[in-house]
Amino acid sequence: MKAIYLVIGLLAFHHGLSQKFTISGSVKDKHTGENLIGSSIYDLHSQRGTSSNTYGFFSLTLAKDSVHLRVSYVGYEPTLIRFVMTKDTVINVGLTSGTTLGEVVISGTTEDRIQETTRMGTIDVPLSQIKSLPALMGETDVLKVLQLLPGVQGGSEGSSGLYVRGGGPDQNLILLDGVPVYNASHLFGFFSVFNADAINHVELIKGGFPARYGGRLSSVIDISMKEGNNQELKGEGSIGLIASRITVEGPLIKDRTSFIVSARRTYIDILARPLIKASSEGDETAGYYFYDLNTKINHKINEKNRIYLSAYMGDDKAYSKYKGFYINNNERTDYKDEFGLRWGNISTALRWNSIISNKLFSNVTATYSRYRFDIFAESEEKITTPSSTSKYFYKDQYISGIRDYALKADFDFIPNPSHYVKFGAQAINHLFTPGVYSYRGTDDSDTTFGARRIYSQEFAAYIEDDFMISRALKMNFGVHASGFLVEGKFYKSIQPRLAARYLMTPTLSWKASFATMTQYLHLLTNAGLGLPTDLWVPATPTIKPEQSAIASTGFAFNLKNEYELTVEGYYKTMQNLIEYKDGASYLNIQDNWQTKVEVGDGESYGAEFFLHKKTGKVNGWLGYTLSWTNRTFPNLNEGKTFPYKYDRRHDVEIAIAYEPKPNRELALTWVYGTGTAISLPKSTYEGYMDHFDYFNYQNNIQYYEGRNAFRMRAYHRLDFSYTTTKKTKFGERSWTIGVYNLYSRRNPFFMEIGYDRDGNKKFIQYSLFPIIPSIAYRFKF
Repeated sequence: MKAIYLVIGLLAFHHGLSQKFTISGSVKDKHTGENLIGSSIYDLHSQRGTSSNTYGFFSLTLAKDSVHLRVSYVGYEPTLIRFVMTKDTVINVGLTSGTTLGEVVISGTTEDRIQETTRMGTIDVPLSQIKSLPALMGETDVLKVLQLLPGVQGGSEGSSGLYVRGGGPDQNLILLDGVPVYNASHLFGFFSVFNADAINHVELIKGGFPARYGGRLSSVIDISMKEGNNQELKGEGSIGLIASRITVEGPLIKDRTSFIVSARRTYIDILARPLIKASSEGDETAGYYFYDLNTKINHKINEKNRIYLSAYMGDDKAYSKYKGFYINNNERTDYKDEFGLRWGNISTALRWNSIISNKLFSNVTATYSRYRFDIFAESEEKITTPSSTSKYFYKDQYISGIRDYALKADFDFIPNPSHYVKFGAQAINHLFTPGVYSYRGTDDSDTTFGARRIYSQEFAAYIEDDFMISRALKMNFGVHASGFLVEGKFYKSIQPRLAARYLMTPTLSWKASFATMTQYLHLLTNAGLGLPTDLWVPATPTIKPEQSAIASTGFAFNLKNEYELTVEGYYKTMQNLIEYKDGASYLNIQDNWQTKVEVGDGESYGAEFFLHKKTGKVNGWLGYTLSWTNRTFPNLNEGKTFPYKYDRRHDVEIAIAYEPKPNRELALTWVYGTGTAISLPKSTYEGYMDHFDYFNYQNNIQYYEGRNAFRMRAYHRLDFSYTTTKKTKFGERSWTIGVYNLYSRRNPFFMEIGYDRDGNKKFIQYSLFPIIPSIAYRFKF
């Protein structure tokens, strides 16, 4: 009998030891209430940890025991929490920003380091670094900072386009609060649409894609907006040479409901308008401007439920207006003409977060997104005679665009510290308008022709698990399944995703990943200067979806808990890429776009080196990329493989910010890249002259030995900025003096055939930006 009691006692004791409880909660900025995305929550006693998700939520299940919890986030002072775990516990943590303690924060962090995660090709750039680096004309630009990372290339000089690991700009999934942004540039590509003052977090994924992402081949740029300060009214803004911006945020109900409104506008048109009117005696007006407007409201229903409503609206407009009159034979004619370009995005999201249990978190989102491009010309004419008055008008308009309605549900399930499961599903209703021309006139004529509208539906579901096999081996395995219905044709795709890391030492790990991706959208891109005339079109029964497979491997090293070093090699294949046929363009609206394209394949491979220091008096990064990117189209270049236009053998990026004093900051960036691949004629022959041609025009024939067979000169540029900050009675103000292209390098923009002074033909290089100084005034209140 005593033996039985002893066994029962031992079982009870073992059960007590094996009892597990869950710590859950959120991590936020203590003074603003902003979610601290990716915060580290680590138990020093059991050496188990987790990280907060996009909405600050975390869950950590531990055995019944003493807990020594450390909560940390880059640039914030860590918090230590000690208690004895005897039941499920909810802890909402508020961290305080540590400006002068940056070195201490990083050196004390012992968890969630780069060598610990399974993620590859993923880079988080702190907003403080994005704002501190030099910017063209003083306008902070998120996408231009991402161009300074290895594996990412810009397009032409000054452009904010992104070409990631051999892909095109359409192969980047750019998300703003989870909503796709189809055109991310202003001012013909020189600035991006993202206002840095309204952003909370930026993440770039170049490979090793988690299963929750899909729909694009080359990258994911996940941008989260701020939620709005729920403690007190705050604001910040800036006044620059070409644009100004203002951001205001605060509580509607303290600790419960908050808002943020952020706006930006250029004033080139306002400054130029008096000069244009004066030169035309008041008859002509012309200009260009763009604006952005970000708004967001979030409301806490209770401790477990929260709703968000966010919206973005941005437009560009270039216009020319002219009015006047003339008198001929006692007849007066008054006329008014206008020509313009308009393009812009609208995106909205209604989101509901729910903590279903201390291990299960849900996020349900309904979104609307629209991109539109519009060219128009209008004319009005009034003819007045002594006996009558007649009026005439006409309007030409060309419109293209894409519109989406979407519904998405995402779930985070954390059963224990060894597993982090994410799963969800999404449905999107697309409407494509790939180029429609309309004409209206006085005679009641109303003519519309061009490509017809195309409706399609896209579906996706995913599941992934980030799981610990042993202390040394950790893996992330998932599957992304998608389908696309268009014009009676249904495409389906199963895309496996795998990533693994193996800890070789506590500070060094080997990583590998493999991912397949499917993209049901294509972008028809016109060569030449960046007017936003690119057309979004869907996969059709004739044109198949784009597909890719990318394999990566490399090492991640943490040096003294201050420097992150990664070395990665990758190989990527792409199928069903499209390009315009030679001589075709979006203006040939009589033809179906499907008859104007060629279909081919691509490949890209290379190696990337990245050394990153995120905080401290000196911070920044050094990046280097060695890569090859090729295209093969059966009906282009005689079917021979040729270099992609943005194939760049060597790419070097240096970005450094130095804070000698708390109110002084110096920053510089230097970039170097192999010259752009271009097609140049090797010889010219005299063509047939038609003697019946009134102008006796002789057509010369140019011979090209190969597509993109020549290179422009190498590109390199040094930018510099100096910022001084001062506390004021209302808050803070700062002045930033910057210089773009400090040594005024004449970098090539494009080349064409010209003539020297002796009349001999030669290739002439045209450059865009010389040295450009700028000044900006920033303030906070």
